[in-house]
Amino acid sequence: MTREPALLDRPRSAAPPPPLGWLTLGDAFEAACLLRCTPAPTPARPSAARPTRTPGVEFNREDAAARMRQLLARLDIPVTHEMAVGGLRRRYELHRLWVPQEHQGPYTRLLDAGWWQGRRELLGGPLPGASPARRRLVTRLAEAAWRSALLAGGRHVRRHILGVRLTDRELAAVLIRGAAVLDVPARLHPGTGCFLVSVADGPDRERILRSAALAPARGPAAPPARRAAC
Repeated sequence: MTREPALLDRPRSAAPPPPLGWLTLGDAFEAACLLRCTPAPTPARPSAARPTRTPGVEFNREDAAARMRQLLARLDIPVTHEMAVGGLRRRYELHRLWVPQEHQGPYTRLLDAGWWQGRRELLGGPLPGASPARRRLVTRLAEAAWRSALLAGGRHVRRHILGVRLTDRELAAVLIRGAAVLDVPARLHPGTGCFLVSVADGPDRERILRSAALAPARGPAAPPARRAAC
């Protein structure tokens, strides 16, 4: 009988991407985590499909879309931001980000390299004797993973816990490890079609929220959003 893969099993890539610099790695890893929190974007109507403007990502929170735009600007990846408003009695917003076709290759390579290199650094270290710089990198990756999940995941808040619902088990594993790096015990609750990662209310919750808080913006500002018809 074939053994079921454990949660922390690491897939092996036949051709691993070249390593990124540490500043680039932090931004690319966070952008990849944001992407893994979301489903593939769907056009508001069939005529709105854009076969030449993929890949894209869709958020239901403006702050998550703004963070993704900021990260991609730092990575020199241009992006178009469109907002669509839907619903009848209960209105809601969808924020769609599209990468132009000519930039899809660098976008895909950067996020893929950022995810695998960041995941490896976070799940595997820092090893005993690691330099202070490498320890700071691992802490930064842990903070980035939780920031992404709290912005773009399904936030699950109860009186006794702070949690996020995810469909990506790899990201759930990264959050469990990231919480440990931040000295916070986290729990994994497998569900039907999703995972719930939670930390206890009180000091643990406050530490996660403080660690995941956004630092002051740096880098070029993104262009204003363009409203799309529904």
